[in-house]
Amino acid sequence: MITAALIALPVLAACGSDKDTTAAAVTQADLAKSLHDKGLKNQQLADCAAKVFVDQGISQAGLRVMISDKYDAKSPDQETLGMSKEDADKARSASSRIASECMSAAQLR
Repeated sequence: MITAALIALPVLAACGSDKDTTAAAVTQADLAKSLHDKGLKNQQLADCAAKVFVDQGISQAGLRVMISDKYDAKSPDQETLGMSKEDADKARSASSRIASECMSAAQLR
C-alpha cells in the first residue's frame, strides 16, 4: 500500500498554480507536511520523500504545484503532472528514488 502511494505521489500530490511568483519559498518541511496531510501517514516516509523531491531539484513552481490542492479531486495531465516537463521528469525520478531509499529506511525503523 505504501509503495503504491509512493509511486502515485507525483500524481496525487501534483496540484496548484504557479501564477503567484512572489509566494514564499516552499521548504522541505512544507512539502513533508503536505505529503503527510494528503495521505502519506508515516511521518518518516513523508520527511524522506520531501527531501528527495527537493534534492532532485524540482523548481519552486513545481513544489508549489505539489503542495496545492488543485488536483486533489481531478487528475493532472499524465505527461506533465501539472508541472513543467522538466519538473515532471524530476518528480518521476524522485519517485524511483523514494521507492528505493525511503521505503528501505522506513522499514528499518
